[in-house]
Parts: sequence; structure tokens; C-alpha cells
Amino acid sequence: MKRLLICLAAGFTSICAKAQTPKRHIIYGMYLQWGYNAETYTRSNIHFKMSNGDNFVLHHVRAHDKGDYDDIYKKPGEISIPQYNYRIGFYLNHSLTKGIELNFDHAKYVVTDGQKVHVTGTIAGQHVDGDSILNPETFLHFEHTDGANWLHINYFEQKPLIENRAKTRDLLTLIYKAGAGINIPRTDFTYHGDKLNNDFHIAGYNISVEGGLRFYMFRNFFLEATGKTGYVRYIDALANTTTAKGNRATHGIGYLEGIATLGYQFRF
Repeated sequence: MKRLLICLAAGFTSICAKAQTPKRHIIYGMYLQWGYNAETYTRSNIHFKMSNGDNFVLHHVRAHDKGDYDDIYKKPGEISIPQYNYRIGFYLNHSLTKGIELNFDHAKYVVTDGQKVHVTGTIAGQHVDGDSILNPETFLHFEHTDGANWLHINYFEQKPLIENRAKTRDLLTLIYKAGAGINIPRTDFTYHGDKLNNDFHIAGYNISVEGGLRFYMFRNFFLEATGKTGYVRYIDALANTTTAKGNRATHGIGYLEGIATLGYQFRF
């Protein structure tokens, strides 16, 4: 998964670097960001179609994130365990106020165990239409925690709000973004006590908008705090299960996300 993302970023950088002419730059600079996130999710209807013939829907399911922020100081060598974000951006104008970015959110989505949900469909050859308690031993557990993994391309702009006293650089800017892309999850799924974890694969699409503030501590170093909202659709979250082929999970979620990142920029 990490190798794939590095290759995508390297290829994207190479394309942008080549997209220059001797007379006029198309790319005027770039930036790199790293940080962490927290999410809240809307309820979701999750449709399971299993290889054993079970075909059912869980209605209005609650889910939560899984920050794991204590691992930042407990395991500093493994900074990618918590919910993290990175961005690779390319400025499209001389004033560095417009651009495009490769945007990756390693968010986590965990269906809350112990909740009562309405279930409709067919299980073990029997028609079902009633309430059930979600439990991994007696029924199921479902989560995207080795990443809900939203990879997309954003268009962004930033508007200067405050300059330094000498009027030579920005101190605070308003930044806003919009984009779309793909989901690359690895979903953990337990069904009647059996774990059916899948491999990383492209499993759907996402769209989002984001806005917030960017504070330039120095000319090129900055701290960015943003809020983000969007829609994520998983079309085949279990299509690549290594322990049981032919399973399928489909659902869509809306979300609100808080993001804090540290970044560095430079001009070409």
C-alpha cells in the first residue's frame, strides 16, 4: 500500500515537473504536508452479499473513528499507525495562491459493536426482517481500520488574511479545496466468529470539500488546520478477501473531519 502511494506521488511529481516550457512556468512551486485527523460519520446502510448465499442489509448503522493518537509518543517510529494525512501540492501561479494537490486521508471507520440494528434480507436460507445486536461472535463485526484510505486530487486556493509588518510575506491565509478520487481500503470483517480480512484494493470513490486556515510560522514552514466534509462510496469493500472469495460489502457514508498538518513549501 505504502509503495503504491509513493509511486503515485513520484509519478505525479514527474508529470508536473515536465509540464514546463522555457518561456513560462506552469508549476511555480510545491509543498509537502503531514498531519493527523479525527472523524465523525453519518449512519449507513451496509449491504452484505456473501459467497455462502447470505444476502442482507444492516440499516442505519452507527460507526466511529479510531484515532490511536497515543501511538504518536508511544511508538514514534511508527507514525503511520494513527489516523494520518499527507498532501503533495503544486502551485499554479506566481503568487502561490492557486494549485492542485494529491490528497490522502488514512481515516478509520469502525462499526460500533453492541448496537441494535434492523436487518433485512436472507441469512442461512431464511428470510429476515427484524432487529439484531452486532456482535463478532454471534453475528458480525465490520471496520476499515487499516485505512478507509481516501486518495484524491484537489483544486485549492488560498487568500491572504494577515501579512508581516514589513509586508514581505503572508502570516495567515484562508485556504479552501475541493476534489474527488478513489478509496483503497483494507477491511477487517468478522462473520459468525470467522475473520474474513481482505487485501488493499480500489473499492469505490469519494468527493469532498475542505476549508480552514494556514499559519506561516516562517517563510516556508506552515501549520494548517482545516475542516473537511464529503461523501464516500464503497462498492466492493470485501471483493478481495484472501480467506473467502466472492463476498461483497457495499455502503455509502457522509463524514466530518478535523485535520491538523505541518507543511513546507518552496518555489521552483
